[in-house]
Amino acid sequence: MHTRDLDYRCGDTNLRGYLAFNNDARGKRPGALVFHEGLGLGDFAMERARRLAERGYVALAADMFGERKQAATLQEVSALVGALRDEPATLRARGRAALAALAALPEVDAGRCVAIGYCFGGSVALELARDGAELKAVASFHGVLSTKLPATEGAVKASVLVLTGAEDPLAPPDQVAAFKDEMRAAKVADWQLVSYGNALHGFANPAADGSIMRAALYDAQADRRSWAAMHGLFDEVLA
Repeated sequence: MHTRDLDYRCGDTNLRGYLAFNNDARGKRPGALVFHEGLGLGDFAMERARRLAERGYVALAADMFGERKQAATLQEVSALVGALRDEPATLRARGRAALAALAALPEVDAGRCVAIGYCFGGSVALELARDGAELKAVASFHGVLSTKLPATEGAVKASVLVLTGAEDPLAPPDQVAAFKDEMRAAKVADWQLVSYGNALHGFANPAADGSIMRAALYDAQADRRSWAAMHGLFDEVLA
């Protein structure tokens, strides 16, 4: 497997992503974006990129904060994430910059790209879908579902998969209901929402042990099932 850092830009901001793909494969392959959690681009998103590369994707773990900034506390997470969520146009632009960098690679079939994200990254994947990005599908794992710019009718081109914990305080029932209403109002052609019983925030990350956020806790069953659900959708739309 070939892995390396990949620098790309959005305006004046340098973004340092992490690229993974099988360098023994021939021909163009589907591309996959991986958007990180609120802590920044680290080992978890990189590991998921490598897992996607093992499945035949050219995977780019994107950097949403610039220069691969890392947060160590909830206060730092709040500052980094809040700055982007308060400026959804900037958030979407950085997501699109990652997609453009991935699609431009010679190994990638630009017409067969997907995106996934975890926590904050899940909301980034959804924002790209709302913005009409050229993606076959997006999958949000325990992501925030609320948005300042709801999808408009006909804008969403991607198939949308939301994988959420039934006990996740960052995706409470009212926001789940609002997301469903948003998808219906925008007449999104293909969307799903799967809620995993008893699962909290961060259920897909083995490092989520409640130490940084008490409501973030790994759930092996929900992790396994959500990963399988993602592959089921991606295999279908990329066939």
